Amino acid sequence: MATTTVDTGAKTRHLPEHGPIDPATGREVLLSIRNVDITFGKGDSAVKAVQNASFDIYKGETFSLVGESGSGKTTIGRAVIRVNPCAAGQILYKGVPINGKIPRSLDREVIRNIQMVFQDPAASLNERATVDYIVSEGLYNFHLFENEADRVEKVKNMITEVGLLPEHLTRYPHEFSGGQRQRIGLARAMVMEPELVVADEPISALDVSIRAQVLNLLKKFQQERDVTYLFIAHDLSIVRFISDRIGVIYKGKIVEIAEADELFNFPLHPYTRSLISAIPIPDPILEKNKVLFTYDPSIHDYSTDQPELTDIGHNHFVYGNKKELEEYRAIREKGVPMKSITIRDGSAPQEHEEEDTVDTSGILDTPLHDTGSIWYMILSLLLPILGIIAAVIFKKKNYIRNYKACKKGAVISFCIIGAVIALFLLALLFAVIF
Repeated sequence: MATTTVDTGAKTRHLPEHGPIDPATGREVLLSIRNVDITFGKGDSAVKAVQNASFDIYKGETFSLVGESGSGKTTIGRAVIRVNPCAAGQILYKGVPINGKIPRSLDREVIRNIQMVFQDPAASLNERATVDYIVSEGLYNFHLFENEADRVEKVKNMITEVGLLPEHLTRYPHEFSGGQRQRIGLARAMVMEPELVVADEPISALDVSIRAQVLNLLKKFQQERDVTYLFIAHDLSIVRFISDRIGVIYKGKIVEIAEADELFNFPLHPYTRSLISAIPIPDPILEKNKVLFTYDPSIHDYSTDQPELTDIGHNHFVYGNKKELEEYRAIREKGVPMKSITIRDGSAPQEHEEEDTVDTSGILDTPLHDTGSIWYMILSLLLPILGIIAAVIFKKKNYIRNYKACKKGAVISFCIIGAVIALFLLALLFAVIF
């Protein structure tokens, strides 16, 4: 990560044209998070949502921040757009501190250059405003148009770029589907021509087919406008294919940062391994036999040797103490990709991209309608002979649950019939004797 020297003695009123250069990579650092703490509440009830978070985002890249719900991903994203205040540390944009109290001129430039696409496309849009006003609001606030005709042209062009029609501009958000609303939110952000977009789980509330369309839109804008993304997500299966680099956060602490392929090939921190092992496998047989890797924080002993986020080589940062970092380096230097997913029944650990090589011919061994419904048992109870015949047929066809239900009903029926016959014979015997 880049080391940026900032003159805090004088308040910077404007952003420079370019950010500092990271000496390790030679790339321009657009955003730097430096030892940031974010706390909610005061006194004994205070909750530290983010602790000592540090990472850089290079210009033109997609940096993804992943972790479980409540880990602090959105909290950091909202701090970047100056909604959440920082209790400690700095957020630097192009080398200029933008957290805390800053001059109004700098604040306007930050708002202009950093936009956010929110997770909930319904709650993030004003239901009382037309799409035209929603998309134009930033243009009005910063007067980014020459005249009314220029504004209308910009809005029409942007709404067309996100896959909607100009006639949609007169409608209200409740008239659109979730995917269309997210496109409106994307148009609202992109019409400002930002340099950095904080995308807070922009596809988690959308259908699978719509997710791909929104991701393609984000990639299109990145290629055409050189936009940089801070992509907040919890779905690692998607993050892998859209990210240049990935940061993993656990309970407010950044535990690992690496390039996408590097992170998936060498998930060194055990929490990262647990996230990767939780990625669903499309094959139901493999998913059923998958062994989840569970992260247990108690395995770390930080009583004497305190951990820190350290570069172990290959631009791979891992959170750990000296002993753990030595182990991580040894694993990484072997250069053998780590197996993230293990399948039971003696199968060797498999990477999820290799699952198509596994024999799936037995996937339909258990029939789809083998439910073992209680109705099979009831019918066999009433008609035991037919129940026995059905049980034999079900067993031959491998409908095991249905077979057991029919067998159980027939057995109970025969037991009841046997008991009734025995009572009848006993009553007959008593009648003969007495």
